[in-house]
Amino acid sequence: MKIGIVVEGQMGLSYTQQLAIARRAESLGFDAFYRTDHYESFPGPADQPTSDAWSVLAGLARETATIALGTLVSPVTFRAPGEYAKVVATVQQMAGRRIHAGLGAGWHESEHRRHGFPFPEMRVRAEMLEEQLGIVRGLWSGPDGWSFHGRHYQVDDACFRPKPDPVPWVITGGEGSPRGMRIAAAHADEFNLTSSTPQIAAEKFAALDAACTAAGRSPSTLVRSAMTGLLVGRTRADHRASVARFMERTGGSGDAEAYLAPRRPRWVTGTPEEALAQLRAFRDAGAQRLLLQHFLPAELDQLDLLAEISGSLDAR
Repeated sequence: MKIGIVVEGQMGLSYTQQLAIARRAESLGFDAFYRTDHYESFPGPADQPTSDAWSVLAGLARETATIALGTLVSPVTFRAPGEYAKVVATVQQMAGRRIHAGLGAGWHESEHRRHGFPFPEMRVRAEMLEEQLGIVRGLWSGPDGWSFHGRHYQVDDACFRPKPDPVPWVITGGEGSPRGMRIAAAHADEFNLTSSTPQIAAEKFAALDAACTAAGRSPSTLVRSAMTGLLVGRTRADHRASVARFMERTGGSGDAEAYLAPRRPRWVTGTPEEALAQLRAFRDAGAQRLLLQHFLPAELDQLDLLAEISGSLDAR
């Protein structure tokens, strides 16, 4: 199982901080660096500075060498499909074939309202996602003169240059709704499951196999991944302290153990032994890649410890 690192870029992170995390993740041999794509700061204080995800990734493309880079995920409501296709193709050229293009329906209503983005009902956003996935793939790999006529987007007589080579890796996903799985089976290279325990992941991945079969696709051709939180410590006391720092950062209150209790079944958290058991549980559930949210971005030693823990993943 491969491991990628995810940062919540909207939580006041500067470009310099994101670069430091990406470089450390690369030096430790992690598979990928992803950042969220949001314009509003949350959770925690609402007045923290935010940055544009793809502008940051363009910079990282020139300052890293081997680690895959991408968003997890970009809402279709933020960019027109031609704009998204061009931005991703440009950063792919800058990165040298390492870009992962994450696309989702969007969910955070207030940031749309505060930044002038449309926020239609979920049914419409899902339709937009399906159409946009089809369009970006058509622009990247379709012939000159390619056209698309959908309910929400129209493309006529396309001429897209340069064609990215290879076509960027496409990720979509969510909490595993039947429609989301059908869209992934039709358009994606990878389905990313969010907010899941290993037990639920096993059930969702089995349903994903059925969605692929229904779409006439071999289930083995669609990579399945899970995204979850990361909070670890070398000792029980270290771990409790890391949870307390995360709570302070996000405005949480109360007892650290009580705060963690509903999250523990989903997150990779605890001592090295506990974290390793959770990594193995996700792997055994069928996750081929585990994408971990680095909740304490100023603490690069969290990544160092994760590398030590994951190095024992195949040992029994």
